[in-house]
Amino acid sequence: MMRRLPLLLIPFAFLALAPLMSERPVSADEPAEAPFIPSAERGRKHLLETPYVPWHFDTETFENLWKSWPEPLRAEAEKASPEQRRRMTFTRYGFTARSGDESGLPEQYSIDKEGRWAVSCLACHSGQVGGQRIEGLPNAHLALQTLAEDVLATKKLLKKPMRIYDLGTASGQIPLGTTVGTTNAVVFSIALLQYRDKDLNVVPPRSRLRFPHHDLDAPPWWHFKKRTHLYIDGFAKKGHRELMQFMLVPQNGRDKVLEAENDFRDIKAYLETIEAPKWPHDIDTVLAKKGEGIFAKHCASCHGTYGERPTYPDKIVPIDVVGTDRLRLDAITVEERTIYSGSWFTNYDPKGVRTDPGGYVAPPLDGIWASAPYLHNGSVPTLWHLMNVKARPTLWKRSTTGYDKERVGLVFETLDDPAKLPTEKSARREWFDTSKPGKSEQGHLFPERLTDEQKRAVLEYLKTL
Repeated sequence: MMRRLPLLLIPFAFLALAPLMSERPVSADEPAEAPFIPSAERGRKHLLETPYVPWHFDTETFENLWKSWPEPLRAEAEKASPEQRRRMTFTRYGFTARSGDESGLPEQYSIDKEGRWAVSCLACHSGQVGGQRIEGLPNAHLALQTLAEDVLATKKLLKKPMRIYDLGTASGQIPLGTTVGTTNAVVFSIALLQYRDKDLNVVPPRSRLRFPHHDLDAPPWWHFKKRTHLYIDGFAKKGHRELMQFMLVPQNGRDKVLEAENDFRDIKAYLETIEAPKWPHDIDTVLAKKGEGIFAKHCASCHGTYGERPTYPDKIVPIDVVGTDRLRLDAITVEERTIYSGSWFTNYDPKGVRTDPGGYVAPPLDGIWASAPYLHNGSVPTLWHLMNVKARPTLWKRSTTGYDKERVGLVFETLDDPAKLPTEKSARREWFDTSKPGKSEQGHLFPERLTDEQKRAVLEYLKTL
C-alpha cells in the first residue's frame, strides 16, 4: 500500500533525481548562438513528438486504464471492443485524435518508441467543440486530475512501479485541476523556478513550495500573435523562452533546458501561424452589422477592433474594475514574479515583466464562439450567459460534444442543490461549482448597460470574429 508523501518532502524527492553533477557553468555573458531560422512545421512536430518532461506511464497502462474506472463505466468498457474502449478512454480524459494520423494516438501526449507517454503542451491547448477538433483550441474537456488518479490505480493493478509524478499529483497534494476542462498550470512554472538560480542551475528550493488552487481555462493559441505579454494577467513578456517554464522539473538538468531552446523558437513560430476558426453556421448579417456598432462603442476599447484593419490594445483591466475572481491574480506573488524577471527566461532583463499587474488582460475575441466556457476560470458556459449576468448558472456540467448555436457556447445541465452532487471523485469533478475558491462566475458586468436587443445584436456580431 502506498504511503502518502507529505508535501514538505516532495521537493526533496524531486531534487534527489536532479542530474546535478552533469551540469556545466553558465553565465549571462555567453556568446550569442549561431543564426537559426525557426520553422512552424518543425514546431508543430516538436509538440507532438518531443518529450520535454519525464514520461509518466506506458502504453500498457493506457490500454488498461478502464480497469480502474468506477462502475457502471468499467463494466461497459469490459464489454466494449478495443476501438470502442479507446473512444471511451478519449472521452473520459478529454483526448483528441491526431489530425491526419491513423495511429489512434492522442495529441495530448508525446509517445516514444518504447511506448512511454509524456504530457505535452497540447494537453491544455488542443481540443474539440461540438465534436469538431480545432487547432490551438483550449481543451475544455481535459480531465488531468482524473487521469493521474486512474494511472496510479492502474499501475497498482498491473504491479508497475510508480514514478515521481505519481507521488503528489494522484494524491491531490499537487492539484492538477478540480474541475474538468480547467488546469492549475501557471503556478507550476513559478513553483518549479524555486528549484533554480537565475542561470537555471538546479538548487535546493528556496522555501516550501506553494501550489495554490486556481483552476484556469487555457487561452486560445490563435490569440498568441496579437499578444505582447503572456498569461491572463499579462505579467510575462512574450518570447520563446517564456514558453519553456514548464520544463523546469528538477529531473531536467539545465543543459536539457538549454538544448531545447531552438525547439521552442520553432514552437513560437508555429503558434504565430494559428488562425482563429470561422463560425460554421448561418449568421444574421443585418443584426450582426448593428452589433458591430454597439461593440465599437462599448467593447472595443478593451477588446480591440476587427475587420480589414484590426487593432488590439493588450490592455490590463484593474481587478476592481473587471470584478472577476481574483484568486489567479493573487496566487503568484510580487516576489515570485521578481525572481522570474531577473532570470534566464527574460535574458536577465526585468523591464518587460509586470511584477504587480493589478488585474487581468482583456483578451482578443477572434474565434470566441469556439473557446467556451468564458472568463479566465471557465466559469460561464455561453456568451449569452456572459452578457446576462443574473442568469449565470452556479452549478453546471458541460456535455461532451453538445453546442448551443443560439446562446453561443456549451450545452450544459444544472443542479439546484449541491447535496445532489455525485460522491465519486471523477464524476463530481465534471460539475463546475462556482461557490468554490477561484471559481466565481461574478464580474465582467459591463454588458448590463446594454438592452436585451443590443445584447442580441452584439452576440450575433461576435459570431463573425
